[in-house]
Amino acid sequence: MSGSGLDAQTRRMLWRFAPMIYGPTLLFGLGEGALLPVLPSIASGMGADVSEAAFVASVIVVARMIGNLPAGWLVDRIGERYTMAIAGAVALLGTVGVILAPSVAVMSVAVFGVGLSAAAFGLARHAFMTTRVPLGYRARALSMLGGSFRLGLFVGPFAGALLLVWTATDMSAAWFFAATLILLILLVLLGRDPEEELAAEGLTPSAELRVADDLADDTGESTTGSIPTAERQGVFRTMWRNRAVLARLGLSAATLSGIRQARVYLLPLWGVSLTMDASTISLVVGLTGALEFLLFYSSGQIMDRWGRLWACLPSMVIMSGAFLGLAFTHDLDSAVAWFVVVAILVGIGNGLSSGILMTIGADVAPVSEPAPFLGSWRTLTDAGGAAIPVIIAAVSAVATLPIATAVVGVIGLAGAVGFWRYVPRYVPLPGR
Repeated sequence: MSGSGLDAQTRRMLWRFAPMIYGPTLLFGLGEGALLPVLPSIASGMGADVSEAAFVASVIVVARMIGNLPAGWLVDRIGERYTMAIAGAVALLGTVGVILAPSVAVMSVAVFGVGLSAAAFGLARHAFMTTRVPLGYRARALSMLGGSFRLGLFVGPFAGALLLVWTATDMSAAWFFAATLILLILLVLLGRDPEEELAAEGLTPSAELRVADDLADDTGESTTGSIPTAERQGVFRTMWRNRAVLARLGLSAATLSGIRQARVYLLPLWGVSLTMDASTISLVVGLTGALEFLLFYSSGQIMDRWGRLWACLPSMVIMSGAFLGLAFTHDLDSAVAWFVVVAILVGIGNGLSSGILMTIGADVAPVSEPAPFLGSWRTLTDAGGAAIPVIIAAVSAVATLPIATAVVGVIGLAGAVGFWRYVPRYVPLPGR
């Protein structure tokens, strides 16, 4: 079969199962996007002070990081469909816990459950795309997956704000999340199962991907696919066997995740330090979100046509250079104008990075058992995202916010060097 023929076959598969592939991700993003902005407000309403409210909001990030490894084990044992159904049910229980929580402590436990579920849900869909989409079309498919989640996170806060206006209670966002989770569970359990239908048609992942990408050559690293094996390696053995790529390429990916989180935490802090009002800061940050969403498919096109490095390297250089330059503008008369310019550049850079972490993780995942490896990969990237806010807070406390911003830029440039060195070594080029 020609490469173009299989590309058409992959397109048909994605369109055929689009509601099952992208629908649950969009629903989860919508609900989570509505709930996250109001979590501090809900905690404050229970008597939490500012630090306690911030802790509640951060619990979900920590839980997501912790949940990746057990999620990899679960997907490897029971498959993507049932993992997503279980994750949806646990998230629903956690959301009900947020609604009924009598104290901040109980609410924190409930939010932790939501974070664990988010990890399992994201990894299940990532594993499916890893085993089903050939190398030459993978980046576009995963960029669409990332774009559907970004769309949910982008629209969700507006839906939550509208509900808040109608109901005058922050809990309406939690009820909205519960409704999206119910729809998600029904879709996963009652909708067409891509795995079962493709298997019934004789389209096994291994056969599909062997025809697609001709990856029989020895690259020194496993690259893609899903081939049944007699013995499962497990999460920790898989992690150990792939320690080289995790320690090198995985750490570079963690810096990219960190730079993305710096956008979320650093830009609002910078606006506050310039004494900008909240509405203006929100407008600027919202502009970056719009740019990220508009560019999400471009990243996949670039990666599939010219290779992964052509997306991840410019993305890292743009965002890191923007933060590094921003550090020198705080006391200028045109500081606000520079802030807006940097926010736009960061939005463009982040948009060009859509799907990169999932795509590279899928590219280097072991052929036999991708899910345990992806659990380790996503733990690393989530750890990078969780570490950057701590670094920003620590450096700002002992020095200044501009110095913290410069540190973020330097970390990003170090990650760009890592990508430049290790992507050609471990990641196959499209069309190979």
